[in-house]
Amino acid sequence: MATRVKITTSEGEIIVRLYDETPKHRDNFIKLAKEGYYDGTLFHRVIKDFMIQGGDPESKGAPKDKMLGTGGPDYTIPAEFVYPQLYHKRGALSAARQGDQVNPERESSGSQFYIVWGKTYKAQEMKQLERQMAMQQEQTVFNNLVNDNRKKIMQLRKERNQVGLQELQDELIAETKAICSEMPKPAFTEAQVQDYTTIGGTPFLDNQYTVFGEVESGLEVVEKIQNTATMPGDRPKEDISMKMEVLD
Repeated sequence: MATRVKITTSEGEIIVRLYDETPKHRDNFIKLAKEGYYDGTLFHRVIKDFMIQGGDPESKGAPKDKMLGTGGPDYTIPAEFVYPQLYHKRGALSAARQGDQVNPERESSGSQFYIVWGKTYKAQEMKQLERQMAMQQEQTVFNNLVNDNRKKIMQLRKERNQVGLQELQDELIAETKAICSEMPKPAFTEAQVQDYTTIGGTPFLDNQYTVFGEVESGLEVVEKIQNTATMPGDRPKEDISMKMEVLD
Protein backbone atom coordinates (compact mmCIF):
# COMPACT_ATOMS: atom_id res chain seq x y z
CA MET A 1 0.00 0.00 0.00
CA ALA A 2 1.32 3.43 -0.94
CA THR A 3 2.64 5.60 1.87
CA ARG A 4 0.63 8.69 2.79
CA VAL A 5 1.91 11.81 4.52
CA LYS A 6 -0.25 14.39 6.32
CA ILE A 7 0.87 17.98 5.83
CA THR A 8 -0.74 20.12 8.52
CA THR A 9 -0.65 23.77 7.53
CA SER A 10 -1.90 26.96 9.12
CA GLU A 11 -4.66 26.84 6.44
CA GLY A 12 -5.72 23.22 6.96
CA GLU A 13 -4.61 19.63 6.31
CA ILE A 14 -3.35 18.12 3.07
CA ILE A 15 -2.81 14.37 2.73
CA VAL A 16 -0.49 13.27 -0.06
CA ARG A 17 0.03 9.76 -1.40
CA LEU A 18 3.58 8.93 -2.49
CA TYR A 19 4.19 6.90 -5.64
CA ASP A 20 6.08 3.61 -5.42
CA GLU A 21 7.20 4.19 -9.02
CA THR A 22 9.58 6.93 -7.77
CA PRO A 23 11.31 5.13 -4.86
CA LYS A 24 14.24 7.53 -4.37
CA HIS A 25 11.96 10.54 -3.99
CA ARG A 26 9.44 8.56 -1.91
CA ASP A 27 12.04 7.28 0.55
CA ASN A 28 13.74 10.67 0.88
CA PHE A 29 10.45 12.46 1.54
CA ILE A 30 9.48 9.88 4.17
CA LYS A 31 12.89 10.12 5.86
CA LEU A 32 12.79 13.92 6.08
CA ALA A 33 9.18 13.94 7.26
CA LYS A 34 9.94 11.42 10.04
CA GLU A 35 12.97 13.44 11.12
CA GLY A 36 10.84 16.56 11.49
CA TYR A 37 12.90 18.30 8.79
CA TYR A 38 9.85 20.05 7.35
CA ASP A 39 8.24 21.03 10.66
CA GLY A 40 8.12 24.79 10.96
CA THR A 41 9.09 25.44 7.34
CA LEU A 42 6.93 27.64 5.13
CA PHE A 43 5.22 27.51 1.79
CA HIS A 44 7.66 30.19 0.73
CA ARG A 45 6.76 30.47 -2.97
CA VAL A 46 3.13 30.68 -4.05
CA ILE A 47 1.97 31.56 -7.56
CA LYS A 48 -1.76 31.78 -8.24
CA ASP A 49 -3.05 29.38 -10.90
CA PHE A 50 0.33 27.61 -10.89
CA MET A 51 1.62 25.96 -7.72
CA ILE A 52 2.61 26.21 -4.04
CA GLN A 53 6.22 25.43 -3.06
CA GLY A 54 7.85 24.61 0.26
CA GLY A 55 10.60 22.58 1.87
CA ASP A 56 13.34 25.21 2.28
CA PRO A 57 14.86 24.70 5.77
CA GLU A 58 15.98 28.33 5.77
CA SER A 59 12.32 29.39 5.84
CA LYS A 60 11.97 28.36 9.51
CA GLY A 61 11.43 31.58 11.43
CA ALA A 62 12.64 33.58 8.43
CA PRO A 63 12.17 37.36 8.63
CA LYS A 64 9.86 38.90 6.02
CA ASP A 65 12.73 40.38 4.00
CA LYS A 66 14.76 37.16 3.78
CA MET A 67 15.14 35.71 0.27
CA LEU A 68 14.10 32.06 0.30
CA GLY A 69 14.30 29.15 -2.13
CA THR A 70 17.97 28.11 -2.10
CA GLY A 71 18.05 26.02 1.08
CA GLY A 72 18.15 22.25 1.36
CA PRO A 73 20.30 19.31 2.42
CA ASP A 74 23.76 18.83 0.92
CA TYR A 75 22.56 16.42 -1.77
CA THR A 76 20.27 16.19 -4.77
CA ILE A 77 18.12 13.28 -5.96
CA PRO A 78 18.50 11.73 -9.43
CA ALA A 79 15.52 12.48 -11.66
CA GLU A 80 12.84 9.77 -11.72
CA PHE A 81 10.69 10.61 -14.72
CA VAL A 82 7.92 8.04 -15.12
CA TYR A 83 6.34 9.66 -18.13
CA PRO A 84 3.66 9.71 -19.43
CA GLN A 85 2.26 7.67 -16.53
CA LEU A 86 2.99 10.36 -13.94
CA TYR A 87 2.30 13.94 -14.93
CA HIS A 88 1.52 17.41 -13.61
CA LYS A 89 -2.24 17.21 -13.12
CA ARG A 90 -3.81 19.38 -10.43
CA GLY A 91 -2.74 18.05 -7.03
CA ALA A 92 0.48 16.46 -8.29
CA LEU A 93 3.35 16.46 -5.77
CA SER A 94 6.61 17.23 -7.54
CA ALA A 95 10.24 17.96 -6.72
CA ALA A 96 11.68 21.43 -7.25
CA ARG A 97 15.13 21.75 -8.81
CA GLN A 98 17.68 24.12 -10.24
CA GLY A 99 17.43 25.09 -13.90
CA ASP A 100 18.79 23.13 -16.85
CA GLN A 101 21.79 25.42 -17.41
CA VAL A 102 23.37 24.47 -14.08
CA ASN A 103 21.53 21.16 -13.72
CA PRO A 104 21.41 19.41 -17.13
CA GLU A 105 20.59 16.04 -15.53
CA ARG A 106 17.51 17.67 -13.93
CA GLU A 107 18.31 16.30 -10.48
CA SER A 108 15.81 17.24 -7.79
CA SER A 109 16.32 19.36 -4.72
CA GLY A 110 16.98 17.26 -1.65
CA SER A 111 13.97 18.73 0.16
CA GLN A 112 12.02 21.34 -1.79
CA PHE A 113 8.74 20.31 -3.37
CA TYR A 114 5.67 21.85 -4.94
CA ILE A 115 2.02 20.95 -5.28
CA VAL A 116 0.45 21.73 -8.64
CA TRP A 117 -2.64 23.87 -9.09
CA GLY A 118 -2.38 25.09 -12.68
CA LYS A 119 -5.35 25.78 -14.93
CA THR A 120 -7.70 23.91 -17.25
CA TYR A 121 -6.87 23.85 -20.95
CA LYS A 122 -9.00 23.79 -24.07
CA ALA A 123 -8.49 20.98 -26.60
CA GLN A 124 -6.90 23.36 -29.11
CA GLU A 125 -4.49 24.59 -26.44
CA MET A 126 -3.37 21.01 -25.86
CA LYS A 127 -2.71 20.64 -29.60
CA GLN A 128 -0.68 23.85 -29.54
CA LEU A 129 1.36 22.51 -26.63
CA GLU A 130 2.03 19.33 -28.62
CA ARG A 131 3.34 21.45 -31.49
CA GLN A 132 5.58 23.34 -29.07
CA MET A 133 6.86 20.04 -27.68
CA ALA A 134 7.74 18.88 -31.21
CA MET A 135 9.60 22.13 -31.84
CA GLN A 136 11.45 21.74 -28.55
CA GLN A 137 12.38 18.18 -29.48
CA GLU A 138 13.86 19.41 -32.77
CA GLN A 139 15.72 22.22 -31.00
CA THR A 140 17.22 19.79 -28.48
CA VAL A 141 18.43 17.43 -31.23
CA PHE A 142 19.86 20.36 -33.21
CA ASN A 143 21.65 21.75 -30.14
CA ASN A 144 23.22 18.36 -29.47
CA LEU A 145 24.49 18.18 -33.05
CA VAL A 146 25.91 21.69 -32.76
CA ASN A 147 27.77 20.64 -29.62
CA ASP A 148 29.13 17.59 -31.42
CA ASN A 149 30.43 19.84 -34.22
CA ARG A 150 31.66 22.70 -32.05
CA LYS A 151 35.33 22.35 -33.02
CA LYS A 152 34.47 22.40 -36.71
CA ILE A 153 32.21 25.43 -36.24
CA MET A 154 34.91 27.32 -34.34
CA GLN A 155 37.43 26.57 -37.07
CA LEU A 156 35.09 27.81 -39.81
CA ARG A 157 34.43 30.96 -37.80
CA LYS A 158 38.16 31.47 -37.32
CA GLU A 159 38.61 31.18 -41.08
CA ARG A 160 35.60 33.50 -41.60
CA ASN A 161 34.24 30.85 -43.93
CA GLN A 162 30.60 31.95 -44.18
CA VAL A 163 29.85 29.56 -47.04
CA GLY A 164 31.21 26.63 -45.04
CA LEU A 165 29.20 27.68 -41.98
CA GLN A 166 26.00 27.91 -44.02
CA GLU A 167 26.62 24.50 -45.60
CA LEU A 168 27.26 22.94 -42.18
CA GLN A 169 24.12 24.53 -40.77
CA ASP A 170 22.07 23.14 -43.67
CA GLU A 171 23.59 19.70 -43.05
CA LEU A 172 22.76 19.82 -39.31
CA ILE A 173 19.20 20.95 -40.01
CA ALA A 174 18.71 18.08 -42.46
CA GLU A 175 20.23 15.63 -39.96
CA THR A 176 17.98 16.99 -37.22
CA LYS A 177 14.86 16.40 -39.32
CA ALA A 178 16.03 12.88 -40.21
CA ILE A 179 16.64 12.01 -36.55
CA CYS A 180 13.32 13.47 -35.42
CA SER A 181 11.44 11.59 -38.11
CA GLU A 182 12.62 8.35 -36.46
CA MET A 183 11.59 9.51 -32.97
CA PRO A 184 8.08 9.20 -31.51
CA LYS A 185 6.17 12.41 -32.11
CA PRO A 186 5.44 14.19 -28.82
CA ALA A 187 1.80 13.70 -27.90
CA PHE A 188 -0.32 13.71 -24.77
CA THR A 189 -2.07 10.52 -23.73
CA GLU A 190 -5.86 10.30 -23.47
CA ALA A 191 -5.54 10.42 -19.68
CA GLN A 192 -3.46 13.60 -19.82
CA VAL A 193 -5.86 15.32 -22.20
CA GLN A 194 -8.81 14.29 -20.03
CA ASP A 195 -7.23 15.62 -16.82
CA TYR A 196 -5.75 18.79 -18.28
CA THR A 197 -9.02 19.78 -19.97
CA THR A 198 -11.26 18.97 -16.97
CA ILE A 199 -9.26 18.98 -13.71
CA GLY A 200 -6.37 21.23 -14.74
CA GLY A 201 -2.63 21.23 -14.18
CA THR A 202 0.67 22.37 -15.69
CA PRO A 203 1.38 20.18 -18.75
CA PHE A 204 4.39 22.26 -19.82
CA LEU A 205 6.30 20.90 -16.79
CA ASP A 206 5.81 17.25 -17.81
CA ASN A 207 8.97 15.21 -18.21
CA GLN A 208 10.94 18.19 -16.87
CA TYR A 209 10.44 17.78 -13.11
CA THR A 210 9.93 14.57 -11.13
CA VAL A 211 6.33 13.90 -10.08
CA PHE A 212 6.43 11.61 -7.03
CA GLY A 213 2.98 11.79 -5.45
CA GLU A 214 -0.44 13.41 -5.45
CA VAL A 215 -2.93 15.02 -3.11
CA GLU A 216 -5.37 12.43 -1.79
CA SER A 217 -7.40 14.89 0.27
CA GLY A 218 -7.19 18.58 1.09
CA LEU A 219 -7.12 19.98 -2.43
CA GLU A 220 -9.33 22.79 -1.14
CA VAL A 221 -6.47 23.74 1.18
CA VAL A 222 -4.08 23.88 -1.78
CA GLU A 223 -6.60 26.13 -3.53
CA LYS A 224 -6.78 28.41 -0.50
CA ILE A 225 -2.99 28.67 -0.27
CA GLN A 226 -2.51 29.36 -3.99
CA ASN A 227 -5.05 32.17 -3.70
CA THR A 228 -3.25 33.86 -0.82
CA ALA A 229 -1.86 37.39 -1.17
CA THR A 230 1.89 37.45 -1.86
CA MET A 231 4.78 39.90 -1.71
CA PRO A 232 7.38 40.54 -4.44
CA GLY A 233 9.27 37.26 -4.78
CA ASP A 234 6.02 35.23 -4.47
CA ARG A 235 6.26 34.76 -0.70
CA PRO A 236 2.87 34.91 1.06
CA LYS A 237 2.30 38.11 3.03
CA GLU A 238 1.22 36.00 5.99
CA ASP A 239 3.45 33.01 6.76
CA ILE A 240 1.93 29.61 5.95
CA SER A 241 3.84 27.02 7.98
CA MET A 242 3.66 23.25 7.90
CA LYS A 243 4.20 20.11 9.95
CA MET A 244 4.38 16.59 8.53
CA GLU A 245 3.33 13.17 9.80
CA VAL A 246 3.87 9.87 7.98
CA LEU A 247 0.58 7.98 8.23
CA ASP A 248 1.47 4.54 6.88
